[in-house]
Amino acid sequence: MAFGLGHLRLAPEAFWRMTPRELSAALGPAPGPPVALDRAGLAALMARFPDAPGGPG
Repeated sequence: MAFGLGHLRLAPEAFWRMTPRELSAALGPAPGPPVALDRAGLAALMARFPDAPGGPG
């Protein structure tokens, strides 16, 4: 509802008249399956976002 009224800026009447198929088309394509993080990807994330000294843990 927030996407339809806020992002798409539909009037409430237009939002509630939409069929599920129309709403799905407005939302766009469904995201694909998540990609597994490999060792190189983890190393890149660790380099980009290093732990702060004295942080939690």
